[in-house]
Amino acid sequence: MIQQSFDRRLAAVVAADVAGYSRMMSHDEDATMAAWWSSRRDIIDPKMAEHRGRIVKHTGDGFLAEFPSCLDAMRFALSMQTEIGERNSPLPPDRRMDFRVGINLGDIMADDEDIYGDGVNIAARIEALAEPGGICVSGTVFDQIRNRLPVGYEDLGEQMVKNIDTPIRVYRVRLNGEEEDTSSDRTPTAQPARTPAVDLDALPDRPSIAVLPFDNMGGDPEQEYFADGMTEDIITELSRFQDLLVIARNSVFTYKGRAVNIQQLSRELKVRYVLEGSVRKSGNRVRIAAQLIDAVTGHHLWAERFDRDLEDVFAVQDEVTRRIVATLAGKVAATEQQRARANDRTDNLRAYELVLRGRELWFRFTPEDNLEARRLYERAIELDPDYARAYGSLAWTYMIEYDRHWTDNPEETLDRALEFARKGVDVNPMSHSNFLTLGQVLMSQGRLDKAVNAVNKGIELNPNDADGYAFLAFANCYLGEPEKAIELIEHSLQLNSSSSTWRRAFFVTAYFVARRYEQAVDAMYRLESPPFYIYRWFSAALAHLGRTEEARAAFKEYLQHNPGFSLAKHLETLRFRKPEDAEHYAEGLRKAGAPE
Repeated sequence: MIQQSFDRRLAAVVAADVAGYSRMMSHDEDATMAAWWSSRRDIIDPKMAEHRGRIVKHTGDGFLAEFPSCLDAMRFALSMQTEIGERNSPLPPDRRMDFRVGINLGDIMADDEDIYGDGVNIAARIEALAEPGGICVSGTVFDQIRNRLPVGYEDLGEQMVKNIDTPIRVYRVRLNGEEEDTSSDRTPTAQPARTPAVDLDALPDRPSIAVLPFDNMGGDPEQEYFADGMTEDIITELSRFQDLLVIARNSVFTYKGRAVNIQQLSRELKVRYVLEGSVRKSGNRVRIAAQLIDAVTGHHLWAERFDRDLEDVFAVQDEVTRRIVATLAGKVAATEQQRARANDRTDNLRAYELVLRGRELWFRFTPEDNLEARRLYERAIELDPDYARAYGSLAWTYMIEYDRHWTDNPEETLDRALEFARKGVDVNPMSHSNFLTLGQVLMSQGRLDKAVNAVNKGIELNPNDADGYAFLAFANCYLGEPEKAIELIEHSLQLNSSSSTWRRAFFVTAYFVARRYEQAVDAMYRLESPPFYIYRWFSAALAHLGRTEEARAAFKEYLQHNPGFSLAKHLETLRFRKPEDAEHYAEGLRKAGAPE
């Protein structure tokens, strides 16, 4: 067997890429490639040779290079960024070739084609922390060059970066030459705030936080559910604090697996704080790292790593929550902690893992995955009959079976959903999600007053959950209060605007009940992949506008998903409190050609 030989050496590694490269390519591939090759030919390659660097490889939108010294690497980066900045200055923002640069000094392994090792990986991770047009360096680089160039440095604190077990000290290069205190014993929170890159006026009045999906560092894709479950549980715990606005799961999970610029994320989600972290599960041990960032200044407010037995995973979740609340003391009412704490957990780790796996399957929304999720939830309840979360999750498998018409006996299916929803509330009367589940089941059965009471209780326990306001809006449509329903949907979307098609669909219902047909139709046209049931309301709105052919076409779309529809049977299940609302709806469906 031929053995590959590697040369080990200490080197300064430079990683660079173009910020927003994919967006630029999607807009104009030819212009983007021309700008990239021009930057490489006129600036990058000549500067590389001037400062004794070697490009190891190109990465499509960037490059990886090594230098014999940190000083050479920094001089190259400064000259490159200066000249590219001058070239960019007359261009509109969407055509600027802005590079991000990361520099690290470390031990590397090299062969004839590439370089390897943590020294390389750290440079790549540091580069992702740099701003467009900026440079970030590791602590080892800073120690070599701190007083040797006419630039200033901003201490970003210790950073937990992907695939690196220990925190990395990172410094941002201040290209304007402004100096600041760089003493190594200074904590991140003592730093003077840099000029915010986030519009403070756009942020909510109360403290707001996004919990990014924790990275699965274990290397086993089958363990992805565990990292996702950790993220969701921390979101749930933080959401119980009324003085803290927590971005919902659906919004933050759109960033899963992506390199995230924290300040850009702050602008997109309108949050002041960001929590990010990682989970490494090995045997009966788990390592969880977390860090809290002020997204406006970029300062790291708190970072910690926990090495625990798996049985202590819930204690770690509590500790992370407590540390965040303590760090934001004065902004978040820490006195709410005892009131907010809900015992929605289990001491049985196997039951916890089964619920996490079940949730992953349930979100696929197929009959087969729904049944498999149900089996896992039932097994979790066998292991711990007092596990409230498992009961609520089990109830939802019956609710989706009912809503998607995957059952031949819908009434029995609803009865089963009600049984488990009630059990969840009985086991844990402080779980907001179980009250929302109970409210939705009662609503489906037409028991509106009890449904509203249950949903209101859920909102009282967690006023940050957008779903609660959407469920309440739907109930108000049937109660004959469509204007109130519209306000509730708008509030729900303010709390969580991402992955919200099913909540936005309630606009169609609310506008129809309010006899605002044009707005109902317009709301339908704004939906991406509308849920099939909303075609009933859409077709009825079109019919009342006299657009009969369009109404009939819309109702045919609905029948493709529910071919056994009977208007007579459907009318028996109507939940409207006011008879005139029921007749108004039925009249629209008849005009749309609904089969009797």
